Amino acid sequence: MRLLAGTGCQMFFSAGYMLTAVFAIYVDNWRNLQLALTVPGLVFFCYWWFIPESTRWLLNQNRISEAKNLIKIAAKQNRVTITDDLLDNLLISDVKSDDQQQQNKANVLDIFKHSNLRKRSLIILFDWFANNITYYGLSWNTNNLGGNPYINFVISGAVEIPAYTFLLLTLNRWGRKFVMCGCMITAGLALLLTMAVPDDLQWLTVTLAMIGKLAITASYGAVYIFSTEQFPTVIRNAGLGAGSTCARIGSITSPYINVLAKFWGPLPLIIFGSLALIGGVMSLVLPETLNKKLPETMEEGESFGKKLKVQIDEEVPLNPELAKQAKIQTNGSIHSK
Repeated sequence: MRLLAGTGCQMFFSAGYMLTAVFAIYVDNWRNLQLALTVPGLVFFCYWWFIPESTRWLLNQNRISEAKNLIKIAAKQNRVTITDDLLDNLLISDVKSDDQQQQNKANVLDIFKHSNLRKRSLIILFDWFANNITYYGLSWNTNNLGGNPYINFVISGAVEIPAYTFLLLTLNRWGRKFVMCGCMITAGLALLLTMAVPDDLQWLTVTLAMIGKLAITASYGAVYIFSTEQFPTVIRNAGLGAGSTCARIGSITSPYINVLAKFWGPLPLIIFGSLALIGGVMSLVLPETLNKKLPETMEEGESFGKKLKVQIDEEVPLNPELAKQAKIQTNGSIHSK
């Protein structure tokens, strides 16, 4: 259900995005507008009493009794009967050994100690930056597109709904990499085309910008799922946090790039389009994660997506059937004699 949960939530984000324009129409003082948009956020403090802790995380921390209670609550809500013996056996199988617990102490800096994981991580971090700077750059560039800025802002939010619907229909069919890379490249090309639009065809610039916004929104939704599946379990949340940090650098930078429109109108769109295009092309080297066993340890994360190397001792004959089986293995290196 990762796709539905991750993408469905984004649609509510888009609804709030469009409501921002409605608030701005009726609350003309910017201080009052800021207050009106911020105060509802206080409601989320009540989540502290409703959102359970991760059972897997509790097990990794050896807080087994708390994990048992959470599973019992979940079983009760789902009308499932689970005996204490079954629960004990289930949890014992998930309790980590000392070596595994040491693995769980890995931090995000460890991704830079392994060549393959480091290469993939740097591409993913750039994707987060490129998606975020393009997304927010286009969101905050509506005043430079011409026409009514409120209507442009609502349209900019409305195109996100079909973008997320597109993800729901394709991510589990076409694959994460194909969808994300295709959307980033599409966004990049659409935004780069704005430099060729004459000044008297303002509607065409707005259309291309909205196509770019639709495509980058789909890509932004896909990067949440695709990037986290690239990281091994022991640092998956940390990897997501690192990507989100790079994304915030992009959102901080985007308003300053929009200011460049004073020198040449299409310049911000060209910069955003170039970053999106570069990110989409670079990501073509990342391994697909759809229907793949995701890495859990740092070693599995390093070997994930690597091409297999088979070494065979020429001096000792090898059964042809065994050789065939060795070649179809998917992880690590095989030394067969």
